[in-house]
Amino acid sequence: MGVRRISEFNTALLEKWCWRLLTDTSSLWFRVLSARYGMEGGRLKAGGREASSWWRDISLLSRECWFSDHVDRVLGNGKHTLFWLDVWCGEVPFRVRFSRLFELSELKEIYVFDMYHLGWGEDGEAWRWRRRLFVREEEEAGELMLLLHIVRLQVDRDDRWRWTLEASNDFSIRSAYDFLFANPPLALSVPFASLWHKDVLLKVVLFAWRLFQDKLPTKDNLHQRGVLDRESMFVCGWVWLV
Repeated sequence: MGVRRISEFNTALLEKWCWRLLTDTSSLWFRVLSARYGMEGGRLKAGGREASSWWRDISLLSRECWFSDHVDRVLGNGKHTLFWLDVWCGEVPFRVRFSRLFELSELKEIYVFDMYHLGWGEDGEAWRWRRRLFVREEEEAGELMLLLHIVRLQVDRDDRWRWTLEASNDFSIRSAYDFLFANPPLALSVPFASLWHKDVLLKVVLFAWRLFQDKLPTKDNLHQRGVLDRESMFVCGWVWLV
């Protein structure tokens, strides 16, 4: 009868705010929130338990896998794309695909533009590690450099965000609602409201939420997302057993 499901429609409306704060960093609301909660990794901080309920809802949704899985970066000049943290080359960020290298890097919040001009070749100055790389880490670094070899920056174009559920690549409430309607969240054995408690750290709450949604980076989930192949899964499991 054309009546929308309230929960999914409300989530889609909140996600509109996530999209606005992601794409329009010159807006008044973005400046207000950045002044109130600060920035981290080139993004607005969640704000923790002291944040308003509105901002807690939006910051939580912006980190939900279903939203982030359908948002990626179209590279232009690279000045506003975080090298390790944004999804701009492949389906997952480099901090996930090359997690060990990310931990060793001294430039975790550097932009693609700066990495490119520092030099990301074999002897480039962009590779600043906390210690000398082991053999396996050198192999991963070589794989990363091979990926970067084909990257070309477009100096006359700005970076932009792309919403993959819409043909126009711009976010729409309809596309978000249709996705949520067709993919209802898993039923939780523990009521969601019970997760929120003033004496529990926000990162613990977020971990529990991701756990109930089966969104943690387990080997099975990483395999489904193309981060690990089947051979790597068996090797990891064999090492663990040993």
